[in-house]
Amino acid sequence: MSGGRKPRSVANPLDSAITTPSERILRECHNLYTDSENGLVKIASSLGLRLLPPRKKIIVMIMGNHSAGKSSFINWYVEEHIQKTGVAIETQGFTFITSGRKRESLTGNATLHLYPHFRPLLEFKGVTDYLSAEISTSKQKKFSLVTFVDTPGLVDGDMVYPFNVNSAIIWLGEQADLVFVFFDPMGQALCKRTLNIVEKLSEKCGDKLLFYLSKADEAGKETDRQRVMMQIVQELCRRPGLNKCGFEMPTIYIPNPQKPSRCVNQIDGVCQTIEKTINQAVQKTLDQLEKDCDLICSTISSKLAQDRADVSYNKSTRLRSFLCGALGILLPALIILSFVANTLSKEEMEGLVGEGLARVFTFSAIVVVTVWDWIPEDSQILFVIIFGAFCYLLLFLAKYFARKGNRTLSKKEKRSLAECSDYIQDVVKPKKWKLYEEYLQQCAAEYDF
Repeated sequence: MSGGRKPRSVANPLDSAITTPSERILRECHNLYTDSENGLVKIASSLGLRLLPPRKKIIVMIMGNHSAGKSSFINWYVEEHIQKTGVAIETQGFTFITSGRKRESLTGNATLHLYPHFRPLLEFKGVTDYLSAEISTSKQKKFSLVTFVDTPGLVDGDMVYPFNVNSAIIWLGEQADLVFVFFDPMGQALCKRTLNIVEKLSEKCGDKLLFYLSKADEAGKETDRQRVMMQIVQELCRRPGLNKCGFEMPTIYIPNPQKPSRCVNQIDGVCQTIEKTINQAVQKTLDQLEKDCDLICSTISSKLAQDRADVSYNKSTRLRSFLCGALGILLPALIILSFVANTLSKEEMEGLVGEGLARVFTFSAIVVVTVWDWIPEDSQILFVIIFGAFCYLLLFLAKYFARKGNRTLSKKEKRSLAECSDYIQDVVKPKKWKLYEEYLQQCAAEYDF
C-alpha cells in the first residue's frame, strides 16, 4: 500500500475471442468491478458498501404455451440445434442458453455456479432438478452478448408441474432484460396459465414484455391470422393489467427456403429489439459505473471528514478529562497542604519549599483556614463529605471523558482511503470515459468528437 495503487491490466483471457466493441466494453466494465486487487466490489466492501458487478450479457426470457416455438426460435437465433423441438412438451424446466468456449451441458448446481445471481431460485422447491444450461460456441448475430432463458411450456388442465412454475417464471421475468411472450395460432394461444403469468409480469415489469404471434405461417390464410390475433387481443384486453394503448403483436416464424410463405415475417424485428437492448445495457452499465465511482468517492470523503471531526472531538474530550482529573486531585491536595503549611512557621516553610512557593502556600493556608473558620463546627463534617464527593465526581468525570472518545483512522487507513480515491479518479473514471467514447464512435459521426 505504501507504494500507492498501481493501475493493473484487467485483460480477460476471452478477449481474443471478442468480436464486437459492445462485448469488449461490457467485459472491461465487469473486470473493473471484479479485479482481485483493485476491483470496485472489493473497494466498496472495505467501505461497508455492497456493489454488484454488471452482467456481461443481457437476459432474454422466452415464455408461452407448449409448442409455441420458443425453442425453435432459440435454435434459429443461435444457428445451432441446441433445444429439442416438437409438438410434445419438450422443455419441462428452465434452460439457460449462452455462448462460451466449448459446447457443454450443465445441470442444476453447475448452472447456479455459472449464474450466481440466480441462486434465489433455490427458494422454489424442486426447481434445481429442472434447471440446466447449454453452452454453445456460436457467434451468430448478437448471441455472444445474450443469454436466453427457455421456460417450460405452459398448459391448462390436469398438468402437474414438479415446482411452482408460475412463481418461478415471474421471478425470472423480473431479473430478465427482455421477456418475449410467444402465442401460437394453433389453439393454445389463450392458455389461462400463460395469461395469468403475463398479467402478473405486466404489473411488475411491463416495460420488458413483448408479445409475438409465433408460427404465423401455420395460421392459414391472412384472414385466419387476423382472426387468431383478434381473439388473442380481445382476451388480453379483458384483463385490466394488460389493457394498454399501443398494443403490438408482430407475426413471426422461422424462415424456411423450402416452404416459402406470403405471411409477413417480422422476426428480424426481434433481432433488432435484442440489439437495441444490448446497446441500452452498455449505456446503463457505463452510467452505473460512474454512479458507483461517485458513491465510493463520496463515501471516502465522508469517512475522512468524519475522522477529522472525531479527532477534534477527541481533543476536546481529552481536555475535559485532563481538567476534571487535575481539579479532582489538586483541590484536596491543596487543602491538605494548606493545613500542613498553617502548622509551620514562615522560616520553616521557606526552608522546605523556597521563598516563592512559601508565599503561595501561606496565602492558600490563610484562605482555607478563613473559609474553614466560617463553617459552623456542627457542619464541618458535612462539608468534608460534600467536598470529598465533589472531588470524586471530578475524578469520575475525568474517567468518563477519557472513555468517551471516538475511534479514529490510523495513518495506514487514511493513506489507503486516499489511494482508493486517487485510483477511482485517476484510473477508473478516465477508463469509463474512454469506453464511453469508444461506444459512441460506433454510431456517431467522426466530426461529433
